[in-house]
Amino acid sequence: MKFQKIIMVILLALFSGSVNLAAQDNNKAEEIMKKAHLALFYAGDDGAAEVTMKIVNSKGKERLREFTMLRLDIEEGGKQDYYTYFKKPSDVSRLTFMVHKIPFSSDNRWLYIPSVDLVKRISADDKNSSFVGSDFTYEDVSGRHWSEDNHKLIREEKLNGRDVYVIESVPKEKYKGFARKVSFIDKENYLPLKEEYYNKKDALKRVFTAEKVELVDGIQTATLRKMVNVKKDQYTTVEFSSIKYNVGMKEEVFTERFLKNPPREYIR
Repeated sequence: MKFQKIIMVILLALFSGSVNLAAQDNNKAEEIMKKAHLALFYAGDDGAAEVTMKIVNSKGKERLREFTMLRLDIEEGGKQDYYTYFKKPSDVSRLTFMVHKIPFSSDNRWLYIPSVDLVKRISADDKNSSFVGSDFTYEDVSGRHWSEDNHKLIREEKLNGRDVYVIESVPKEKYKGFARKVSFIDKENYLPLKEEYYNKKDALKRVFTAEKVELVDGIQTATLRKMVNVKKDQYTTVEFSSIKYNVGMKEEVFTERFLKNPPREYIR
């Protein structure tokens, strides 16, 4: 009887230890994903860049989009504003997209369509829709907050010569964007170098990659990003140029009155 009690104590200790280790790994995974989110979406206090988007279909036909993107952080890792002004081609020229990012709530998104002089509010249900016909979604533009998912550190490995954490993320609540996501996070700069999105059947839907990382104003920046739509056999790249951080962006720029009249201080 005494021997059985000893065995039981040992088993309980081992079980307790494994539970604690699992909890520590999950906490580490969440901290890594938080840093990754900040590295990709919250670099500096604000930012401005020229962006060239290339959409390539399964037959190799290309469509180009050129736009200016402005960003202002209201809170680090929290509220954030985005403003996107399209310049080319003519069918999207002067189209404006604005986001008020609100963690733990539904983001506010507006789209100004100049051809019909219409300001359209984009509902929360549309956040996983295609962004101007690309393989990126509206939510991809401003990012999904790390706290909306449960994270687990799967392993550590090398990706294209870089040491990375491999983390699996599963939505805490019902979500259309993905059933699970596997992220490959650079151990040095915490930028996500690759992300794999899977559906409910565990089939690979989309793959994001940071094709080029450069030092801009002392900040490691993914200047060329690619999203592959596996099912449609097509992809979209976005290349950032003329990047500037900490330019002193004004909060008034991210208001509805500037949807129809772009701020010429930042947009030429």
